[in-house]
Parts: sequence; C-alpha cells; structure tokens
Amino acid sequence: MKEAAELRDPTEHYHAQPLEDNLFEWHFSVRGPPDSDFDGGVYHGRIVLPPEYPMKPPSIILLTPNGRFEVGKKICLSISGHHPETWQPSWSIRTALIAIIGFMPTKGEGAIGSLDYTPEERRALAKKSQDFCCEACDCSMRSALLPLTSNSNPSAEDRQAKELAQQIKFKAESSLVTQAGTSADKALTVTSGDSFTSAEQQTTERPHAEQAEVSPAAGVEDPQTPDENSPIRPLSPRQRRAQQHSRQAQRAAREPGASRAMFAPAPRHNESHAGSVVLIVVLTLALAALIFRRIYLANEYKFNYDL
Repeated sequence: MKEAAELRDPTEHYHAQPLEDNLFEWHFSVRGPPDSDFDGGVYHGRIVLPPEYPMKPPSIILLTPNGRFEVGKKICLSISGHHPETWQPSWSIRTALIAIIGFMPTKGEGAIGSLDYTPEERRALAKKSQDFCCEACDCSMRSALLPLTSNSNPSAEDRQAKELAQQIKFKAESSLVTQAGTSADKALTVTSGDSFTSAEQQTTERPHAEQAEVSPAAGVEDPQTPDENSPIRPLSPRQRRAQQHSRQAQRAAREPGASRAMFAPAPRHNESHAGSVVLIVVLTLALAALIFRRIYLANEYKFNYDL
C-alpha cells in the first residue's frame, strides 16, 4: 500500500499501480530508453508479487510486443522470480521498473523469455506500442505516462532507484561472465580427464614383459619419484597396487596396535551361535530329566502307599 501511494502519479518514464481487486498484481508502463532501438515506445506489463514480498522477488511479464522480451511469459532477470538468490528486500517496484528500462537495450544471451530481434523490427514495434491498450486495467499507452520535457528533473527516489538499477545490471553482467568462466573450466577439466584416460589406457596396453620390470619392492622403496626434467606419466594399475601395499605396510609398521586390530580375525559369529544352540539343548535335556524323575518318584510313592 505504501508503494502504491508513492507510485500513484505517473512520471515521464514509468507508472505502476495494483489492480482494484488484487493487491498482489500490478500493471506497469515504461518508456523505452532513449538513444536505443526502443526509443519512442511505451511498453505495458504485469508484476505479480508473491505473498512473501518483499522477502521474495516478483514475477515480471510484458504484454506489449517489444522485440526484447516475450509477450505473456515470465522473463528471466536478476530482479525477477527466476533468480531469488540475487534479490534483495531493500529493492522495490520502482527499482524493478527502472531496472527493466535499463535491461531493454542489453542482449538476451538465451535467457528465459528473452528475444533478439533486429533493430529495424524493434523500432517498428516501438511505434506500434503507442496503440496498445490493456483490457484488464483499461490503460492506453498514449496517455499512460507524462509527455517528455527538456527541463524535467528526476526526484530523489528516481535517482536512488536508478543507482540500484545500475548495480543490478552490473551484477547480472558479472554473473554472466562467471558462468562463462565456469563453463570453460568444466570443459577444460573434461578434456584433461579424457587425455589422462587415454594415456592410462596406452600405459595399460604395454607388453607384460615391460610391466614386469617394475616390481612391488621397487614401488615400496621409490614410489614414482619423477625427475624434474622428465615428463610425468600416469601410473599403471600394477604400480598403483604396489604403492597401496607399500603404504599399508609402512602404516602398519608405525602403528602396531592398529595393524593388529586391522588384521585381527573377525569374530566367529557362527561358532558362538553353535555354542548357544548346544547350551540350550543341554538345558532342555536336563529339564526333561528332572521332570521325568519327578514323575517316577510320584508313581513310586503312590505304589508304596497302595501296598
């Protein structure tokens, strides 16, 4: 409600107001940035606020054909719902409007909802945008914004929002550069891994006689100590096993208690289970013998009593 009161009056470059029956859906109009393919155009769109706003970013949808953003689709910007990780609660709808104006001359770079029309097509769409009229809010682009004047001075809020929009734009460009660098690093890693795998396969396919020259003892004494001038070659599977055995032997020599615990035989669960079974059988037989003796004594007493 506070933002709606601040943006009640249209300016020369933007205007936004919520719908009468839905405070979470706003309709906005922005003027195309000057000295660009969008100069002279006025573009209309929707801003859908989540219930968690301003803790979560809004979704931005353009309704006027413009050649930069798809119509009727949520666009992907660092201030939109596609990137909640870059959104800051200190930003407002005014900031988003000025950021949209700043993003229009930039390249789409294949982002969601972005278009890369030719300059001629964008100029033609900018002229046609003046005839657009929104059916939901009955807003006409010819009267949506104040006419441009040469001596208009931006307000303090506009200057602050413009500074924030420039920071948003810079962050978006930095994130693109970072993503490109990450993709290049991944490609380099994959290429290096493929070359290492091919070299390892070549080493494995060498004759067995050549592999026999490297004994486990040699691996224990000097496990692949490369010379500074000699190229580093990948280890063969046999050399790796020799290194692992040597390291285990050295670790066992340094820690005798741990080695005994490591190489100690596992508890014989089967034998303990068999002993338990035998004990149960013996106890059962003893109990049966006691019962049998009890019955025998009772019968003998009854026989003596009859006599």
